[in-house]
Amino acid sequence: MRSPDETDLTGLKRPVRSKHPLILIVGPTAVGKTEIAIQLAERLNGEIVSADSRLFYRGMDIGTAKPSREEQARAPHHLIDIANPDETLSLAVFQQKATEAIADIHARNKLPFLVGGTGQYIRAVTQGWSPPEVKPNEQLRDELEREKEQNGIYWLHDKLRGLDPAAAEKIDPRNFRRTIRALEVIMTTGKKFSEQRGQGESPYHLITIGLTRPREELYRRVDERIESMYANGLMDEVKSLIARGYPSSLPTMSAIGYRECAQALEGLITVEEAKQLARRATRVYVRRQANWFKESDPNILWFRVEDGVADEIEKNIRRLVDF
Repeated sequence: MRSPDETDLTGLKRPVRSKHPLILIVGPTAVGKTEIAIQLAERLNGEIVSADSRLFYRGMDIGTAKPSREEQARAPHHLIDIANPDETLSLAVFQQKATEAIADIHARNKLPFLVGGTGQYIRAVTQGWSPPEVKPNEQLRDELEREKEQNGIYWLHDKLRGLDPAAAEKIDPRNFRRTIRALEVIMTTGKKFSEQRGQGESPYHLITIGLTRPREELYRRVDERIESMYANGLMDEVKSLIARGYPSSLPTMSAIGYRECAQALEGLITVEEAKQLARRATRVYVRRQANWFKESDPNILWFRVEDGVADEIEKNIRRLVDF
C-alpha cells in the first residue's frame, strides 16, 4: 500500500483516504472463507484477524474447522488460540484485541483481513459498537442460571424472544451466556438489548466481501465437513478436553458439534444421532448468519465461490485500495 506522501508517475500526489483499509470477508459456515482469505492475504501482503468466536479456544481444533498449521503458515493469523476453553472472551475484550491487532497490521504497512461468520463480533469492530455499560448483576445472573437448569437453554432464549425479538434473532439459543447477558441488560435498564448497542461511523475504509454458494451446495458441504470431523478424530478431541478438566457443561463446549459429540460419549445418543443433530443445528446457524449479512445489502460485494473467484475479488480490492 502507498504511504501518505507517495506520488504517482506524474509527480503529483495521489489523493489518500483518511482511513486505513480493512477487508472484511463474511459468509455462512462452510462457504470457503478460510481458503479465499488466505489466498487474498498471500497476494496482497495481508494478515488475517479471526472474527470466529469458536477459534479463540486452545485445543478446540477439529470441531471448529480451525485453520491447520499449514494454512496458518501461508499467511499470519491473529486471535486464534488466545484463551482456554474454561475462559469467557467477552465481546468487549474481543473488540479491544481485534482493534489492537488491526492497528499493528496497519503499522507494519500490511493489509488486514477480518474474517469470520460471527456477526456481533464483526459489527463490534467494523461499526465501533459501544457495548451497554451495565455492570454484571451476579444475583440476577444466578437466578437466570437456575431458570436455565430447571427449564433448559431454549426456554431462556424464548424468554429473550418475548422481551426483545430482534436480539433473540441474532443470538444462538445455545449461546446461553450471551442470552443471559442480553436478559441482564434488559431487566436492569428496562430497555431492549438490541437498541443499546451504540454505534458510529466505521473507523476504517471498509471493503466487505461476501461469499455465497447455492443453499443445497452449502448444506452438502456442511454434511461433508461433519463427516470429516468425526473421521479425523472429533470424538478423541472431545474426550481429551473432558479429561483435561473441561466438562461438557462449559459454555464453549456447547458449540455446535461439541455438545452432540459429548452426548454421544456419555451414551445419551448414538454417534449417528450426534451427526444428525449437528447437521440440523448448523443449518439453523447458517440461516441466522444470513440475518447479519444479507445479499440485498448494497455495502457488501457478493461473490459466488467457484473457480477463479479469488482473482475476481483481488481485482476489486486493488480497485478500491491504494497499493
